[in-house]
Amino acid sequence: MSPSPTRRTTLQAAGAAVAGAYVTGLAGSSAHATASAEEEPVDRVVVHPALPSVPANNSFTVKVRPAGGNWQTLSVHLARLPLIDPASGSNRAQNSSVAAFDFSGTVEVEVTYNPGGFEKVRVRPDSYGITPEVLGSTTRFTLDRPRNVVVQVDDKIFDCLHLLAGPIEQNPPAEGDRNVMYFGPGLHTHPDRTLTVPSNTTVYLAAGAVLTSNVIFEGVENSRLVGRGVIYNATGGAIYVHDSQNVEVENVTVLNPRYNSITVAESENVTIRGMRSFSHLGWGDGIDIFCSENVTIDGVFMRNSDDCIAIYTHRWDYYGDTRNITVKNSTLWADVAHPINIGTHGNPDPDNPEVLENLNFTNIDILDHREPQMLYQGCIAINPGDGNLVRNVKVDGMRVEDFRWGQLIHMRVTFNPKWNTSAGRGIEDIYIKDLTYAGTHADTSLLIGYDADHLIKDITFENLVINGRVIRDSGGKPNWYLASDGVPMFANDHVHNLRFLTTEEAAAQ
Repeated sequence: MSPSPTRRTTLQAAGAAVAGAYVTGLAGSSAHATASAEEEPVDRVVVHPALPSVPANNSFTVKVRPAGGNWQTLSVHLARLPLIDPASGSNRAQNSSVAAFDFSGTVEVEVTYNPGGFEKVRVRPDSYGITPEVLGSTTRFTLDRPRNVVVQVDDKIFDCLHLLAGPIEQNPPAEGDRNVMYFGPGLHTHPDRTLTVPSNTTVYLAAGAVLTSNVIFEGVENSRLVGRGVIYNATGGAIYVHDSQNVEVENVTVLNPRYNSITVAESENVTIRGMRSFSHLGWGDGIDIFCSENVTIDGVFMRNSDDCIAIYTHRWDYYGDTRNITVKNSTLWADVAHPINIGTHGNPDPDNPEVLENLNFTNIDILDHREPQMLYQGCIAINPGDGNLVRNVKVDGMRVEDFRWGQLIHMRVTFNPKWNTSAGRGIEDIYIKDLTYAGTHADTSLLIGYDADHLIKDITFENLVINGRVIRDSGGKPNWYLASDGVPMFANDHVHNLRFLTTEEAAAQ
């Protein structure tokens, strides 16, 4: 049952004192962790135990060492990823590789591609500026900070290595600690494949822990799911946060979920930090948000078989607006559908329309997008249906690498009978700053208002750079061209006040 506004207000007020104490405790721990980190050796590597019951993948041998230290070999595991056949719609699962470790200071990485030599290697995201050294079948490079990277030989999309390099844990929970559900290295399976988390509780998955249960936060406050372990083969959505407040999910990896990796619904003050996700089955979204407020997604790596991040209002039994959502410092790869999708599902009741507002995306790398269906394309897709109004969306710093199939931008006030029973109300006040795309595969971007009463309006691009060229209304093009032709982008007659500005022009306003 969805919470009433009174229920939410009561939760917020009654939990304030406890939440304050909890957050203070976390802040104190963080401060202590920082101090401890400063006392540690500058260069240090922590290798994770192998994951029981998760198959190995032998395409790559991976070694790491502190700068100038001794090499240690990582366990490399199988990640299954989707390849959709556009003619039949069939999903042919592909094999890929994933390995993880933690470090501080500087680490040297050595990756050997076991099938044999290759002509070139690329370490992505490109924005990291990592230039590897190639020695026959082996490549070497250095990381000077924790990062999630993809090592690709000869541009192989699937037979590549996802290397998850995290920070060293500080003061992790110990088995037997109060209010801690502790899962050490090893395989953990519940008979009903469900782990229900109470309020004021930390679930800790140690490195090398494999949990095959769905993790449920339902009607709780001040609880966490943390650690370096893996949720594997979850039978439904791997992590479910509903009717809850002050919930954190940090650094866990989701492999091969049946559906999405995490759902946040009718909840407030949720933080998802450092999470990694890999899926290959249908409807394998990364992070789905419904009817929630004050959600922060920070430092995630998502490679998914549907939308990486989807932000909605009403669906099923969820009701309410969605607002104050922040996504930052993250890397997204959509093997199907959108890296970012906003607004499709809402409440079609004309007396109770819903709003998605104050959505912020900062410092994002999009590595790929592949979607044969035109209705579901767009690295950034804003598609309000069912009476939804999407407003006040800001993008600040997004780098899109050349993707396989789709559009860079797709904004459409939609009435899609497959999902909607009415059109969306509109899209307004969108500000996209420092968006870059380098590549040749992007189809024409679309901005489509529904009609004169369901508009797209007040859309500004500041310093939009397409293959090195700044797209601008003033200059840099023939006078009879539209600035949008340089993207290319088509906007219909129901798009009002579409602007393309340089950084200098924006500053002068």
